[in-house]
Amino acid sequence: MMVMSLFRGRIHWPRPLRHRVVGLAIGVVVTAALAWSAGFAWFLLAIGRPVALPSHADGIIALTGGAERVETALRLLAEGRADRLLVSGTGPVTELATLGRLAGIDTSGLANRIALGRTAASTRGNAREAADWVRKKDIASLIVVTGYYHMPRALAELQPALPGVTLYPFPVGGDSSHRAALRLLAEEYSKYLVALAGVTAWLPPRELPPRETPPRETRHGVTSS
Repeated sequence: MMVMSLFRGRIHWPRPLRHRVVGLAIGVVVTAALAWSAGFAWFLLAIGRPVALPSHADGIIALTGGAERVETALRLLAEGRADRLLVSGTGPVTELATLGRLAGIDTSGLANRIALGRTAASTRGNAREAADWVRKKDIASLIVVTGYYHMPRALAELQPALPGVTLYPFPVGGDSSHRAALRLLAEEYSKYLVALAGVTAWLPPRELPPRETPPRETRHGVTSS
């Protein structure tokens, strides 16, 4: 009888078993929703915590994609908080002078200490770009500059890619005038969970094709060889 029902596209579950399956499914959904909500509450508290920077670090990385990130990183570099700066995810055509002009900061005296990462198009791409730069520059400590709501996901991607490197998060925004919408925060928390679980390693890369040669630093700024 069950075989015939299967061929007809239906399975007739015994009523007690059907109730048990439905109850179990509802319990799983409710438990998952409660766990997500509790985690989201922690996330909202965590992204609002103040951070303390070291007096000096080997490098700074700014993850592009939001207001104040590049400006903040340039200011930290100008203040002597680190020796070098990587602006990750600038794209293939953006130049340092443009970034400095938009940030209102004169970069002429800082150009030989700044590298523009051209390939990253995602947070995981930022991590790959950072790993390559850190290895070439022998960096052991790094100030991470990104949006306050993006910081947990950024660290979740950066930490596995930078073993042995001490990371100092320096989130920007988050005050009353820059607070993100609750919907954006919920989406970011969900993305953070995906990154924390390592799922992004299995997703298709979104990165731009690599340039023929990596960007290099010159006394006149960042160019391509």
